[in-house]
Amino acid sequence: MKPRQITTAFKRLQQQNPKPTTELNYHSNFELLISVILSAQATDVSVNLATDKLYAVANTPHSIRALGVEELKKYIKTIGLFNTKAVNVFKTCGILIEQHDGEVPKTREELEALPGVGRKTANVVLNTAFGQPTIAVDTHIFRVANRTGIAPGKDVVAVEKALLEIVPDQFKLDAHHWLILLGRYTCIARKPKCDKCLLNDICDTAYTWTPHNQAT
Repeated sequence: MKPRQITTAFKRLQQQNPKPTTELNYHSNFELLISVILSAQATDVSVNLATDKLYAVANTPHSIRALGVEELKKYIKTIGLFNTKAVNVFKTCGILIEQHDGEVPKTREELEALPGVGRKTANVVLNTAFGQPTIAVDTHIFRVANRTGIAPGKDVVAVEKALLEIVPDQFKLDAHHWLILLGRYTCIARKPKCDKCLLNDICDTAYTWTPHNQAT
C-alpha cells in the first residue's frame, strides 16, 4: 500500500471500531499479564474460560503463589502447554513479589525478564495496560500486514518495525487491536472474506488471494 492508502485504511478501521481493546477478560494489569502469558498458542476464548474460574479464586501474585503450581494446573489444564505455563506463571508471581512489590513493571526490559514473557507479550501489556504505542505482531497481524501490503516483512520483528514506521502516529495506540481483529474475523488464513473487508479496494491481494500466495 501507498502511504495515503495506509492512512485511509486506519481511518476506516477507526470509524468502524473507535475504541478497540483486547478480547481477553481482565480487571487489573496483573490479570492482563497472566492472561497474555497463557494466550501463547491458545485462543482468547479458551484462556477466558480458564481465567474466569482462576481469577475468582486467585488474581494476585500472592494468591497464585499460595495456590501452588499443581493447583494452578487444574485451572488452566484446558489451555495448550499448561504445564509449562503454570510453572512460568508461578515463577513470574514470585519475581513480581520479590522485585516489583507485586506490581506489573512498566518497561520492556523488566517485562521480558519475567518467565513466559517475550517481545509480543511485553508489547501487549505495554500497549493495553500502560497506553504505550507498541504493536504486538502475532500470526494474525503478520498475515494481515503481508497480505494487504500495509507492512510486508519476512518475520514478526520486521513487520513490527515496518508498522511502527508507517502507521500514522494518531493510530499507533490502537493499531494492534484493529489489525488483530481484522485478521481474526475477516482476513483469515484460509478463504479470507474479501467481500466483507473494509480494505478490499486498497488491499494488495483482495480477490486475487489463493492458498498459493498466502503469507506464512
